[in-house]
Amino acid sequence: MVDQHKNAAAVPTPVMGHYDRPMWESIAARRMALQCCRNCGAFRYPPGPACPKCLAEEADWKPLSGMGTIMSWVVFHRQYLPAYPAPYHAIAVKLEEGPVMISNLEGPQPEGAWIGQKVRIVYSETAGGQTLPRFRLDLQHRD
Repeated sequence: MVDQHKNAAAVPTPVMGHYDRPMWESIAARRMALQCCRNCGAFRYPPGPACPKCLAEEADWKPLSGMGTIMSWVVFHRQYLPAYPAPYHAIAVKLEEGPVMISNLEGPQPEGAWIGQKVRIVYSETAGGQTLPRFRLDLQHRD
């Protein structure tokens, strides 16, 4: 049997392109920031050259509140990468600032419905020393 994980990276390396570098630097500093349009105030995720709402190019990097709401979720029962043993939780989070981010849920699972549960950002270190944004249930702001 062929080990399909033998040559797979433990955790994929983030893209450090022109627009992505400031975001990953803010994550490494454990204070995630995203582009915020100077014209209309919309936050951009993923980072890019123009605002998706008004097409303005000018933006500033602003820190996130770290708060969000689960919009969707899935439990993976198959391992695809060595760093993610099954089962693990992938969630779509609507950030308080507006963008939707896909990440993982760490810590306890919601009891009952997951949709609408409040979460807050946490930062996890990989074995290779990379910092990744994850989410935990925000038990202080439960409905």
